[in-house]
Amino acid sequence: MTQSPDEDTHSHSLSQRIERLTERLPSNTIGALWILLAAFLFTIMATLIKLAGEGLSVFQILVVRQAVMVAIVAPKILPNLPGSLATKRPGLQAARIVFASTAMLCGFTALIELPLADATALNFSKTFFITIFAIIFLGETVGFHRWGATIVGFLGVLIMLRPEGDGLVDPYAALAIAGAACAGMVMVILRILTRTDPPITVLTYQAVFVGLLMAIPAYMTWQTPSMEQWAIMIVLGVVSWAAQMCNIKAFKAGEATAIASLDYTRLLYATVFGAVIFGNWPSVETLIGAAVIIAASLYTVRREAIKGRALARNADGRGYNN
Repeated sequence: MTQSPDEDTHSHSLSQRIERLTERLPSNTIGALWILLAAFLFTIMATLIKLAGEGLSVFQILVVRQAVMVAIVAPKILPNLPGSLATKRPGLQAARIVFASTAMLCGFTALIELPLADATALNFSKTFFITIFAIIFLGETVGFHRWGATIVGFLGVLIMLRPEGDGLVDPYAALAIAGAACAGMVMVILRILTRTDPPITVLTYQAVFVGLLMAIPAYMTWQTPSMEQWAIMIVLGVVSWAAQMCNIKAFKAGEATAIASLDYTRLLYATVFGAVIFGNWPSVETLIGAAVIIAASLYTVRREAIKGRALARNADGRGYNN
């Protein structure tokens, strides 16, 4: 459908007004607004997964979600084929697909089976897995403060896992932690891949091959969705894409150390959504464990900010005393 000249002029002027408005805001404020929107959309995504999981298999949900996301990014992918499949690290691309698929499978299952706030809080442990894997696979050097924050963060995870008297934990909570660990591994692999492969290649591999990997189990567990379930899964794909785009825009606009902590608003959203839609409130252990994880993460962010300012002062020749 072609826009009329009046519609086109109105659309253009609206875009200009939005640009002028954002130009007046500090970059970190713009980044903060984007990440708050991303956190809200990620919570909607989690809610849709939980709703779809009431009658459909997790494999089926994953495949339809990926298909919708592929359809959205197809205009970027198709003009670059087969060049967008040319990678210098095929083994790492394959590993990333496997870890990403496992992370989604574990994470989606946990979202379906656990209260929304519990699954969201357990996912925050990804930050600490990234630290551990970056040390092992990237050779990053981590100081005393970051090690301390990582250990405290994992103590928060243990509180949320709340082992029973026999030492066993909720298997779905353990699945959420496994998903967070796999997601952390995906982030570390991504750091390596972006050194050699262009963004379009990284995008193409995950968009296409995660869905293909899940296609066979989805076929084996397929149940004909109702119109409502189709709508939920299609909206899930659109919201998932939009949330990721908002997240990218957030870190492009603002400094990571200034805005990253706002991602924890997801727990607030998840608590409200879980209570209103599913009638589930987070347990005391979940709230305490989440508070420990968030505190440890905020401490890490603060230390990184101090370190960044110190390096900037050293570059200016003013020295640094800590």
